[in-house]
Amino acid sequence: MQPVTHSHARRLKTKKDSTVSLMSQRSTIYRSRIPGGGGGMHVFHVFSCASSSASFHYCIIGAQHGSRHQATPNRLPTTSSPTRLPLAMEQNRVVARPIRCKAAVCKAAGEPLEMEEVEVAPPRAHEVRIKVVCTSPCHSDITFWRMKDGPNMFPCILGHEAVGVVESVGEHVQEAAVGDTVVPVFLAQCGECADCRSARSNLCSALPTRPGMPRDGTTRFSLAATGEPVHNFLSVSSFAEYTVVDVAHVVRVGDALPPEKACLLSCGVATGIGAAWKVAAVEPGSTVAVFGLGAVGLAVAQGSKMRGATRIIGIDLNPDKFETGKKLGITDFVNPNGIGEQTVSEVIKEMTGGAGADYCFECIGSVSVMAEAFRSSRMGWGKTVVLGVDGSAAPISIPSLDIMRGRSVVGSYLGGIKPKDDIPVLARKCLDKELELDEFITHQMGFDEINRGLDLLAQGKCLRCIIWMEMDGGAVEDGA
Repeated sequence: MQPVTHSHARRLKTKKDSTVSLMSQRSTIYRSRIPGGGGGMHVFHVFSCASSSASFHYCIIGAQHGSRHQATPNRLPTTSSPTRLPLAMEQNRVVARPIRCKAAVCKAAGEPLEMEEVEVAPPRAHEVRIKVVCTSPCHSDITFWRMKDGPNMFPCILGHEAVGVVESVGEHVQEAAVGDTVVPVFLAQCGECADCRSARSNLCSALPTRPGMPRDGTTRFSLAATGEPVHNFLSVSSFAEYTVVDVAHVVRVGDALPPEKACLLSCGVATGIGAAWKVAAVEPGSTVAVFGLGAVGLAVAQGSKMRGATRIIGIDLNPDKFETGKKLGITDFVNPNGIGEQTVSEVIKEMTGGAGADYCFECIGSVSVMAEAFRSSRMGWGKTVVLGVDGSAAPISIPSLDIMRGRSVVGSYLGGIKPKDDIPVLARKCLDKELELDEFITHQMGFDEINRGLDLLAQGKCLRCIIWMEMDGGAVEDGA
């Protein structure tokens, strides 16, 4: 066999000019030709020296002579059509072995996550195993983390906003290869079901969101010490150094985009931008009201500005959010604590000459705020888009007469985007400086501090906290 050394590393300069190691993994790759495999087809046997443990495992069958399926940096996808690998790669694939690594395991509702060694099984058919580079807690993680009355899903590995590198693939995987930089997404896009083929929906009916792996409901995680199964979360489970994800939930983004920005495209930012672009289809010259200026709400503001909205009203209890909001498109700010006996809807109607906003976005997850957002919309064509998730599942009370007069309310799941089609578009806009993501990243820290990151988000003290699986030089905070 012929040895080849592969290194994939990134480095980040902080404000203090200290260098933070973002991702560093050196591997020795032994290449052997496949008998009868056709011209240029090889097996790559990888000895990986990761920070948590060294492991020997088989990877994918690669191709020589310039094929993108070698373990080299790939390019940003220029088409949403999946790239098909040669049939020989399906017929001669070598199965990967289990990996042991660190994971932040949730063992009880609301309890701090515990660092455990877990075993990550090899990917099965239609699955890929990903080495997570960085992840970011999302409010959906907080909701499920605190859910004492939900289904018994403990122990589990939370996390669904992340970016990583494909480490190995299972059978029948034709859209990703070892070395690809990818974002895992909680929403699938199989590309074949009626919903995936329709422009009217982004919900994959073939692989709906469910506990466990989407095709068989099982898990690929277990506690290394006891063998106890550990539940998957939202088909991603990114609070681990390695995870296994169905290829229908994986989007290639290329490695030109910094990982901390690519990470945000897998949920929060994509949800907000998509809601403005696809669900509401904000029109130029319109007035927009955004209830809740967290990461999703600020992404709605930026998306509305990019669509040509001329007035964007931000509603939040935290006045500090306005300064960040102004950088992303907010033109007016309403603090519900500073308007006396008036309601927010009354204030917004005063600000708009009695009409109300053309588009209202609820980004908090409160049924009372959803109703107030609806009341803030104008008669005739006012549209209220609900992005927040109310854990109580309580109904919204809306007067039927207002519906008859042209107001509407609509839900938004991942902003209406189709992950494989639209996330690469967002990545290109980031590279072209059309989409600004720096303001969303308020904190960065190492994996061992993940509980602090969750607390900061739960307390409303951060927008997005980037958790690096490998990080030197200490935490970077406050927009650094």
